[in-house]
Amino acid sequence: MLARSTDGVTNWMHMFRWIVKAIRDDYGIEESRLTRSAMLETDLGLSIEQVEELLEIIAASFAVRFPPGTLDEVLRLEELCMLASWMKGLYKRPPFISDGFEAASRQLNPAAGA
Repeated sequence: MLARSTDGVTNWMHMFRWIVKAIRDDYGIEESRLTRSAMLETDLGLSIEQVEELLEIIAASFAVRFPPGTLDEVLRLEELCMLASWMKGLYKRPPFISDGFEAASRQLNPAAGA
């Protein structure tokens, strides 16, 4: 998967916008459906394979690594954005992740914020 430019992504809201554009452009989902609370699979209609591909795009572009079990922790678009931002050091620890997942994430992503 080719990395994409992340110029201008300096906080979690920029990350959210970047991910919205990626989903809109790659999967043809109308932007009005790409709300914070949108469930990746049920509301947006993304398959597990498409969500995994999206994780690969984010990982390659932002130099982060998603640990196994990410899709058990992340269900909504906002959660994905907060998690990726935290792993990149742009956001605080998301409250929805489990302690075990936090430890695995920190091990893979030294920049993960407090």
